[in-house]
Amino acid sequence: MPQVSKFFNRLFSGNSPSADPDATVHPSKARIIPRDQHHISRKDISSSALKVLNGLHDAGHQAYLVGGGVRDLLLGLKPKDFDVATDATPEQVKKCFRNSRIIGKRFRLVHVFYGREIIEIATFRATTTDSTPSDQTISRTCPDSGMITRDNRYGTIEEDAIRRDFTVNALYYNIADFSVVDFLGGVDDLHSRQMNIIGDPATRYREDPVRMLRAVRLSTKLGFTIADHSEKPIAEMAQLLQQVSHARLWDESLKLFLSGHAQETWHKLKKTKLADSLFPQTIKSLQSKNSTTFRAFIEKALASTDERIHQGKPVTPAFLFAVWLWQPMLDRQQNFIIKHCAPAESFNKACSKILAEHHQQIAMPRRFSTVVREIWQLQNQLWKRQGKRHERVFAHPRFRAAYDFLLLRAIPGSEEEKLAQWWTDYQQASIDQRATMVKALNRQTNRKRRRKSGKVNTTSEKGPSRNE
Repeated sequence: MPQVSKFFNRLFSGNSPSADPDATVHPSKARIIPRDQHHISRKDISSSALKVLNGLHDAGHQAYLVGGGVRDLLLGLKPKDFDVATDATPEQVKKCFRNSRIIGKRFRLVHVFYGREIIEIATFRATTTDSTPSDQTISRTCPDSGMITRDNRYGTIEEDAIRRDFTVNALYYNIADFSVVDFLGGVDDLHSRQMNIIGDPATRYREDPVRMLRAVRLSTKLGFTIADHSEKPIAEMAQLLQQVSHARLWDESLKLFLSGHAQETWHKLKKTKLADSLFPQTIKSLQSKNSTTFRAFIEKALASTDERIHQGKPVTPAFLFAVWLWQPMLDRQQNFIIKHCAPAESFNKACSKILAEHHQQIAMPRRFSTVVREIWQLQNQLWKRQGKRHERVFAHPRFRAAYDFLLLRAIPGSEEEKLAQWWTDYQQASIDQRATMVKALNRQTNRKRRRKSGKVNTTSEKGPSRNE
């Protein structure tokens, strides 16, 4: 990204805005980076976002592109979303755009619809709270946890910047003069490639524990480090994730692991103890004495997921959750077997218990938990290939996922590896070759049964006699 390097070199050289007294960061004054000193071009901003920005500006309101969109543009990346901040209230914004809708209670926002693209508009938030209720100035913090439960108190752009999570997300692109506005040193942190939370880390994480997950996700996505003072409290406060709604944690888990950096994200989650709150059953199994195989299984699954995403292949989150919960399910099944439950019954009970318990951490929708259960059940069905069983297994809609699951958990030299190889050959074989494979398998199975019973038919072992 030579363009990005030139931008930062110019920005931090003797002729950069930082050397200009008018551009130096002050507690009460923003650092303004004019258009000729940054490389954000309107060509790189979606036409829908530009319509919103210009529409607000033409109506006499302040209008800024803000957050990750500005951050990514400055880094030479292609933003996924474009968010807008303004001094207009949601009601005023709605008057500007007939194709809009006010949403949210905790945070009132406006969504403007352009086909499938949605531009999100937020009114500048204030930094202080007010105990006096009103239609437009409501802010509530849970006294026990410190979490913000409702926040619709509006303020200035300076206050809005302080309210954002990380300095690199508190950058504003002003549509009025195409400048970049930096209140909190976000450009410096982009240059240093580090995540710095705004304000006291403990207070900010307590306000919204999901910020800890965002620190991990963004640092991994951008290749940044998390500043020491921002990272240190995370391990001590990781349990605060238990206060976050289970449905919201599901959404956050998709962002964490389906962006192409699942393996590195998993390592950071374990390092910061956040994995202990998100996946307590998995962490417990990993802490057992015989966890080497399970640990390798997880690593291979995460690496495979990242590879598929980079290749543009489809992935389902159900597959990863099936991996994370596989060993906990086996451990639970063993407990039921010890209590003299039949294998099939113990398996079904273990599946149900583990999935129900995990739902108390992350609310996996039923359509995905059903897939997890089917992948697990097929691990047993893949062994049953005699007669017409192989056809039923192969025709199952989850066969491919179950087969991939088997490939990843198969240890070299194990029976699972032999089974995986059989199914690999089966998929590559013609119809006649498949029939031959099944016949050979049936003969092998019959021989094993006769040996076990002590009734070996030497004729069938050696083939038909000459008199036949």
